[in-house]
Amino acid sequence: QVQLVESGGGLVQPGGSLSLACAASGRIVSIYGMGWYRQAPGKQRELVADCRSGNTCTYADSVKGRFTISRDNAKNMVYLQMNSLKPEDTAVYYCNADLKPVGYVRREYWGQGTQVTVSS
Repeated sequence: QVQLVESGGGLVQPGGSLSLACAASGRIVSIYGMGWYRQAPGKQRELVADCRSGNTCTYADSVKGRFTISRDNAKNMVYLQMNSLKPEDTAVYYCNADLKPVGYVRREYWGQGTQVTVSS
């Protein structure tokens, strides 16, 4: 059974920083990509940043220059460093992984989500 477990998040003032981490556990053959999405109240889930095979990373325009995604392939982890946070960054942040478990087909997996609130 594959699980994505997120940590980090919380409440921060505008201009502050937060870090998120996500670990993929279970019997995994290969991880093709890991990333972060977010969903604000009343809005659709959107891509924040992700890194695919070959370390090709993509960022939403709204977070470029403020957020940094990184992966530790040896530990099956992905991180999101969020700086210069704005109230509009408030959302539930979800870890996402495109992977193939042992004995199963390749598909996407999601974490349970972690709340990030930017408010004074």
